[in-house]
Amino acid sequence: MTSPSPETGPISYESSGHADIDAWRKDFSARALAAGHDRAVVKSVLTGISPLELWLGSTFQPAQTGIEDQAEFAKPIWDYLRVPMSNSRISTGQARLAENPALFDALEAAYNVDREAIVAIWGMETSFGAIKGNYDGPNVLANMAVEGRRKGLAESELLSLMKILEKGDAQRDDLKAGWAGAMGHTQFMPSTYIAFAQDFDGDGLKDIWNSEADALASAANYLSSSGYALHQPWGIEVLAPTGFDYSLADGNERRMESWMQAGLVPAAGGAFNTNGANYAELWLPAGAEGPKYLLFNNFKVFKTYNNADSYAFAVGLSGDAMGGRMGPVAAWPTHLHPLTVSEIKTLQAALNAKGFDAGVVDGIPGRKTKGALQAFQKSQGLVADGYPTREALAMVTGSGSVGVAVSPGTN
Repeated sequence: MTSPSPETGPISYESSGHADIDAWRKDFSARALAAGHDRAVVKSVLTGISPLELWLGSTFQPAQTGIEDQAEFAKPIWDYLRVPMSNSRISTGQARLAENPALFDALEAAYNVDREAIVAIWGMETSFGAIKGNYDGPNVLANMAVEGRRKGLAESELLSLMKILEKGDAQRDDLKAGWAGAMGHTQFMPSTYIAFAQDFDGDGLKDIWNSEADALASAANYLSSSGYALHQPWGIEVLAPTGFDYSLADGNERRMESWMQAGLVPAAGGAFNTNGANYAELWLPAGAEGPKYLLFNNFKVFKTYNNADSYAFAVGLSGDAMGGRMGPVAAWPTHLHPLTVSEIKTLQAALNAKGFDAGVVDGIPGRKTKGALQAFQKSQGLVADGYPTREALAMVTGSGSVGVAVSPGTN
């Protein structure tokens, strides 16, 4: 009996009922085949693709996936921290550490990453696996590609999914994801999975969906590969003396000796213990009136997971708390009024108009925006902390009176 000839030519798919999806899939399928991907894998990834209301529905709004809806940018820092620093999040993290100390011993030994950092990332990403997302990963990415704003990213990640299946690291039915295509306990995008996923339990699969050992090892591998230093701090809360020059919180790293000479001391008391970390930058997450931190390299490593200061801060604080070190010591200045995304844009435009370079008007209060605000504040004899509040916006736009502020004392 003669075996049937293998299929050749374009792959046929049943219609999704959505003309744009069908047209995109026909083109992308052909490109994936031309790039050398396995025919059966291409077909399995793209079969069953269908429109999602989230991406292609009549109620879709681009702002729903914009920075206005990202808590890292849309909330005051003390509100953003409420969930990561809640009693339930911290106690659950402590319980997970206590449940399997041998696993965390092995993870620390293999990757040189502190267990508290691993568990804090796990808590931030999926609440310890409780909220992993139940979308079909290929379908989400296909919808993202058809929607168009991130077509290149979505298509690249789909090709990475194909590579995962071709290597046998996971099965087609495993590929569950969140709304934007991030997968498993650790919310890895497919390309991140290819680069860092681990088979820590030795079963032949890199199962970040169901194996906590694999997922946590994958996160540890990611942090380690990004430069994490075992037993070094991510940040240390500090107290500043009266009259301190807050314009030194400019994003630049300085030697610890320089910070000590400037009068900074640990808020917890005693001497600085950095375990070999010699350089830090001063960061004021809520301005000169709030908690103040020296940030070290491990903080930058956390930002490789999510490039928002508030995210990295939440990882660091919650990890410390899971290890029994609660912070911050200083109170949050909740009487101040941090700016919304749209107000940040107004501030950026006003600073640029006055000759203080805030960069692109994007609503994200990054280092450049804060530096421009600091320069304006300094020019007016104000405390130059760069913290974007409605009070600061009024000063910059001329809708509020400018007065010389006295530098806050130690707090």
